[in-house]
Amino acid sequence: MQRNQEPVTVERVIATHRARRKEIKNRLGEFQEVWRKGTEARLWEELAYCIFTAGASARMGLQSVEAVKSMLRNGGPDEMTQALKDAGAHRFPVARPRYIVTTREYFRTTFKMTLRRRLRSFSDPFERRDWLAQDKQMKGLGYKEASHFLRNIGVSGHAILDKHVMRCLTEVGVLESSKPPSTRKKYLDVECDLIRFAKEIKIDFDELDLVLWSMKTGEVLK
Repeated sequence: MQRNQEPVTVERVIATHRARRKEIKNRLGEFQEVWRKGTEARLWEELAYCIFTAGASARMGLQSVEAVKSMLRNGGPDEMTQALKDAGAHRFPVARPRYIVTTREYFRTTFKMTLRRRLRSFSDPFERRDWLAQDKQMKGLGYKEASHFLRNIGVSGHAILDKHVMRCLTEVGVLESSKPPSTRKKYLDVECDLIRFAKEIKIDFDELDLVLWSMKTGEVLK
């Protein structure tokens, strides 16, 4: 994997989309399969992955899930912490397992871990994301990772405004600052800017998010 340090231009965005479109569409198709065919355990695993990814990286999130996969349903925070330390998988081996267990117990007591049914109960997609990002009984998400989770289980229409995407949008002149949005309003404002940019350059909004991310990381991951 090679990270690209060249400034991002509109022309490079369009060219990268053209070159990686098949790979990106395949990846989005994989996400959609999670929603169509994935088990409740798989949905929960994707949420845990996003909790691990927050404040870290996609690669670190994957390594962390792999290290604690057998414990996600019933494991305690201490054994998860030990597994993460043994694997050298995460920079926050104590805090993240506690977030996961707290969120899991909230899900278990309120809707018996039937996450798909809970997500389907929202008729408004923004209310669904608001619940994931704002409910204080869930730990470790926020708007970026709530959007990340929804995208990774095949729910389209939400931008994952991480540092890579924010830098790209600043370099092409869509934004004046690459500072991550710190409130709901700011997040929605930047998301609207990204939607407008996607329309201007005639690239599918969900594809564009992955295009920009891959331009800084050198890969199309998740």
